[in-house]
Amino acid sequence: MLFKIKEVVYSYYFLFFIHSNARLYLAVFSAVLGNFNFGYALVYPSPVIPQLKNSDNPQLRMDTEQIAWFGSIFTLGAAAGGLGAMLLNDLIGRKLSIMVSAVPSTVGYIVMGGAQATWMLHLGRFLTGIAGGMTAASIPVYISEISHPKVRGALGSCPQITAVFGALSLYALGLVVPWQWLAVVGEIPALLMLLLLCFMPNSPRYLIICGKQEQACKALEFLRGPDSDFMTEYNRIELSISSQGRIRWSDLTTPFYYKPILISIVMRFLQQMTGITPILVYLEPIFHKTDVFLEPKYDAALVGAIRLLSVVIAASLMDKAGRKALLYTSGFLMFLATLTMNMYSHTTPCPSGNVTGTVLPTDLIAQQGEAAFNTITLIPLISTMVFIFGYALGWGPITWLLMSEILPLGARGVASGLCVGVSWLTAFVLSHVFIHVVETYGLFVPFLFFSVVCVVNIIFTAVCVPETRNRSLEEIENYFRTGRSFTIIDT
Repeated sequence: MLFKIKEVVYSYYFLFFIHSNARLYLAVFSAVLGNFNFGYALVYPSPVIPQLKNSDNPQLRMDTEQIAWFGSIFTLGAAAGGLGAMLLNDLIGRKLSIMVSAVPSTVGYIVMGGAQATWMLHLGRFLTGIAGGMTAASIPVYISEISHPKVRGALGSCPQITAVFGALSLYALGLVVPWQWLAVVGEIPALLMLLLLCFMPNSPRYLIICGKQEQACKALEFLRGPDSDFMTEYNRIELSISSQGRIRWSDLTTPFYYKPILISIVMRFLQQMTGITPILVYLEPIFHKTDVFLEPKYDAALVGAIRLLSVVIAASLMDKAGRKALLYTSGFLMFLATLTMNMYSHTTPCPSGNVTGTVLPTDLIAQQGEAAFNTITLIPLISTMVFIFGYALGWGPITWLLMSEILPLGARGVASGLCVGVSWLTAFVLSHVFIHVVETYGLFVPFLFFSVVCVVNIIFTAVCVPETRNRSLEEIENYFRTGRSFTIIDT
């Protein structure tokens, strides 16, 4: 009897694996482990800076300028990685580009874990940034090209979800694990990603571009299942690619190419201009500056949990509410949060001294004890949670998803790398300048700037961003080709 039950269970499992999206989900999971590593590495300085600020080793002790570089050099590496992915995405393919990112990631964590001087920490951060830029440029494209329209919105949110989960894991581990071991743990997801992707197919669209039709057909069969109507999808993809021809520089002057590229670049630029990167990187130092109710490291972990919850909600709504509705909601929530933070930091006295400091004078600790019963100290925490919730609801995942959806296939590899490069160069400037601006003028100046950017984001969404919900990649391309219609008319 027990044997028969096991046989039935295994039969149903086998049928599920063959006939459902199980293998597609496995391929997506294998890829987005790179985004988990990206999210983990991005916020690595948040719990580490307080430890290094008061390190017993004078070679590792950091001043304000060194901390500014430690927080921002990751984004400089990410810009380099994104620009490198411009070439790799079309040269070796999306899947191999993701796999290559495991090399600088692993080396970077090894260097940081064994660091004996600040230059080693900066080098490690730069290398993990290169890996982050490569994955940010390659993974969304890979996922969009292997997914079908019914699940592409939800799966397109997976890079952001796993990046957020990686950041939350870092915040949680930072409560109990020394900074050196945080670097050691960071190697695990990159190595696991490398192993799993060895068994996953490359993008069928990329294989067709390379003239490998047989491999593309097998890849699509693997992803959709042998009993699915994968040949119809394959023929539609092949027809779309053959109608495009090879891209030339003169093609970039046509709306079919320059409109989606400009929309993608501006969206990634505005995404960073909201201040998300410096807020995440310097989360604990910001809470030190605002004298929040709880201890800053616990506040950071709480914000990380809220961020994870919000991207899960966004994933569930992506193919129901639509991209633009979520972008509007996201921009409005971020505007309210940054404006509130601006008003609080402008009208409420904050602890004086270095924003990166963690050792407080005795009288300041006493003041914090008294403020513990003051509900106004909850405002920075609530505002940050609303900001993170709003960002993760729309402008976080949707900019990644739209970039992979609207970019024309012939320019997708190069354009995605360019978008990531622009995005992380912007993040580098903001992250490096942020600490110095806060030290000179206080928190209210950058948060006022971020609130203005959020208004610009809402206007840009209304004027420039198309709704791509439930549209195939070929329909989206047809929209920019005709300038008026998603519908493809067979001829």
